[in-house]
Amino acid sequence: MTTVTYLTAKQFIEKHSAFTLGGLRSLIFNENSNGLAKSRAIVRIGRKVLIDEAKFFAWVESQDKAN
Repeated sequence: MTTVTYLTAKQFIEKHSAFTLGGLRSLIFNENSNGLAKSRAIVRIGRKVLIDEAKFFAWVESQDKAN
């Protein structure tokens, strides 16, 4: 069984300093147009927005157009 790590946007940027809070929020806001929604990396429970860390980084890898 795989352990899933969910992080809030603030926890995510504290753990991964390559991302800014504004940049991450922009990605989440535009998730339907940038493919992030299709990756299912964003989970909403009520007003809380959580990021599935593994799925998010799989989506990041898929953005590399050079491969």
